[in-house]
Amino acid sequence: MIVELGHFALILALMVALVQATLPMWGAHVGDQRLMALAGPAAGLQLLLIGASFAALTWAFVVSDFSLAVVVSNSHTLKPMLYKVSGVWGNHEGSLLLWVLILAIYGAAVAAFGGGLPVRLKARVLAVQGLIGVAFMAFLLITSNPFWRLAMPPLDGQDLNPLLQDPGLAFHPPFLYLGYVGLSMAFSFAVAALIEGRVDAAWGRWVRPWTLAAWIFLTIGIALGSWWAYYELGWGGFWFWDPVENASFMPWLLAAALLHSSIVVEKRESLKAWTILLAIMAFGFSLIGTFIVRSGVITSVHAFANDPERGIFILMILGFFTGGALMLFAARAGAMEARGVFSMVSRESALVANNILLSVAAFVVFIGTIWPLVGQMLLGRDLSVGEPFFNAAFTPFIVGLALILPVGAMLAWKRGSVTRSLWGLLPVLALAVALGLLAFALQTGQSALGPIGLALGAWVVFGALADLWARTGREDVGARLARLTRLPRADWGKATAHLGMGVTLFAVAAMHSWKVEDIRVVQVGDSFPLGAYEVRLDKVEDVEGPNYSSTMGTMTVTKGGAVVAVLNPEKRMYPVAGMPTTEAAIDFGFTRDLYLVLGDKQKDGGWAVRSYIEPFANWLWGGALLMAFGGVLSLSDRRYRVAAGARRVPAGVPAE
Repeated sequence: MIVELGHFALILALMVALVQATLPMWGAHVGDQRLMALAGPAAGLQLLLIGASFAALTWAFVVSDFSLAVVVSNSHTLKPMLYKVSGVWGNHEGSLLLWVLILAIYGAAVAAFGGGLPVRLKARVLAVQGLIGVAFMAFLLITSNPFWRLAMPPLDGQDLNPLLQDPGLAFHPPFLYLGYVGLSMAFSFAVAALIEGRVDAAWGRWVRPWTLAAWIFLTIGIALGSWWAYYELGWGGFWFWDPVENASFMPWLLAAALLHSSIVVEKRESLKAWTILLAIMAFGFSLIGTFIVRSGVITSVHAFANDPERGIFILMILGFFTGGALMLFAARAGAMEARGVFSMVSRESALVANNILLSVAAFVVFIGTIWPLVGQMLLGRDLSVGEPFFNAAFTPFIVGLALILPVGAMLAWKRGSVTRSLWGLLPVLALAVALGLLAFALQTGQSALGPIGLALGAWVVFGALADLWARTGREDVGARLARLTRLPRADWGKATAHLGMGVTLFAVAAMHSWKVEDIRVVQVGDSFPLGAYEVRLDKVEDVEGPNYSSTMGTMTVTKGGAVVAVLNPEKRMYPVAGMPTTEAAIDFGFTRDLYLVLGDKQKDGGWAVRSYIEPFANWLWGGALLMAFGGVLSLSDRRYRVAAGARRVPAGVPAE
């Protein structure tokens, strides 16, 4: 009965979304206050109904209701409770229901906290959100109904993909969806602005918090996915340019560009058309990511579905929203007249350069991701685009971004001076170059990537700190320190996010340049060197887990005769799913990780062992968290929480 109520609630939510998508939009067109007023209650009711539907599906997973096809395919009675719950979104149908739930959350948030928005703009924004909800709920109910019953329920389920039975993957998809779907808000604001034919500083101020929230969630989601790939897949890496990884990275790059572009709209009322276009493309790439994950056009451990018919439906959604918005943009772009004028040397120009680099980087990743498909369709050949292409094509844009970031942040608005900005950054430049030269002198026989990465990272990190210090004036140190504590949270947030980017740049370069790798066959009781460490394989034994069997190794790591760590790498077999997984054993450290992987048993009785020293691996996750925390600090600024610039109008008078 609960399942049927959940199904019925989802159908009702679709009907409410239809009302939300049509009547408020018409009301905004004709100036009918009553029709426009329907948008808020409809958004709230839609959230309640979809929330009830999602709760019903969660209940079915928790109690192992194997009359539902989706529960049979993705659960099992012996599965731990955490993975029963995460199994709700660990599949195509349930994850799509989570998608529309988050969409409804964002819509209800605008209805609840958008009191400062002009009535017409708010009605149109919520109507566009409702239309997106209609499309995805129709897709869900027609092709991917999570409440599909089985005529002959089995006694037990087929279990969740073992690779997804991990805490990192339990939380990775929800954060990604909060980011993906959050970009729908920027899209809705852009379409609403195009319909009205007006973009001003207030619009830039309204759209930034929603874009910032989406970017924060995307940052956390991507970091969680990277961390999971690092320790769960046992490949000894954190990023593999997998098409599904790229599907989340492209919207992140465009969202970062949109954030910086909306600053120019807010401060100078320039780049209006470009900002609108970025908002459309950021959400468009989110839809492209949805297509990649769910269409079956690529094979990946991350993919949810392998159904071309579903892919065609998603392509139709992508074409309707992205194509329709671009057509509207072409018709109304002339109305996006820029008011602010700025010179070639100014903060606005630096932000334009930032946008170009981020956007072209996203385009390069897109080309590399779809090129194998293009090769199959047009050339009839199987082409492979791997890490060498992405590293060679993507890296120059990020290096350029890192070089201009500290200088651009310290340039004045409208008309600046590169000389003055560089003069304030001379100590930072000297320190960055010195650190890079020191690293180059200390390393032997290795590439220059590590020292260059250290210099670039230091340039960005200390440049962010120098920018923060420059905002405290020219008084004595005590007065400047006091003023530092009173700076707006947005300033602290920007500096923290840029600092996180610098740390991440250094960590990526360090892990590529200074990594130590060893692959060999080891007999039980034998030892082998790994950098400055000695690793001994003590024993290999069979261990039973709650829903898997494991072959577990015990390996002792020593340095100078002293025990550093005792690690237990595993090879697990999940009998229900019939799938093996590799569980790396990692000794986490501040400046390095010791990373051990147990392979298959060899004919001579030895075991294949892969071992790595991963330098500064934790700095990578720390840098990502710093970027996200910087976004949270900015979002907590009072200027974001209060709709400053929102024009209040007397009750009963429509806001134009």
